[in-house]
Amino acid sequence: MAAFALGARTGWRMFECDVKLSADDVAFLLHDADLERTTNGQGFAGRLDWAALAQLDAGQWHSPAYAGEPLCTLEALSAWCLERSLLLNIEIKPTPGLEWQTGWVVARLAAVLWQNAPLPPLLTSFQPESLRAAAQAAPALPRGLLLHEWHAQALSDAASQGHCALVCHYPLWTPERLKAAAQAGLWRMSYTVNAAEVAAWLFQEGHEAIITDAIDLFNPAA
Repeated sequence: MAAFALGARTGWRMFECDVKLSADDVAFLLHDADLERTTNGQGFAGRLDWAALAQLDAGQWHSPAYAGEPLCTLEALSAWCLERSLLLNIEIKPTPGLEWQTGWVVARLAAVLWQNAPLPPLLTSFQPESLRAAAQAAPALPRGLLLHEWHAQALSDAASQGHCALVCHYPLWTPERLKAAAQAGLWRMSYTVNAAEVAAWLFQEGHEAIITDAIDLFNPAA
């Protein structure tokens, strides 16, 4: 939550997070499949129930100032965002082997949490199976396919599955691909854009959004 609070203080109005499931199906925020890099825990996060995960320190790895920062549930983040009229992109990041289950649970929960919100969250994933599960669980929520490598069926896959966005590692975009995505009716998005000149080119070419770590580089009000 400390990271989201910092972003909000800087003026940002939309955020991105990775969500996976605990062993007892609590949707919580964590990027990696295992715990070592960003917490004081060990092993696969998805093998622990939420009661155990909630005891971990998820801030000390960053700096002493954030020591004691706990992991965050999607439910808690939802309440925080909705109270402040902030928007969210939820990346469904399943523990390997739990692609379908994670997509289903996260989408169903998001539909409930945002049921009265003016704008729903955007669900994205690198895992097509997770997106298919999300589409069945909450068909009204917007979805986007994440790509780290381009493949010939990227546009047709996204369009045929009813996704509204294609979210690529930014070097994958070319003028031809950007034009084709627009013609397919897809939002064009990129991660992780931390250079002003790259962002300027993408928006000049019609990009709808970028994901960035450099929250102090860009003016979120622009």
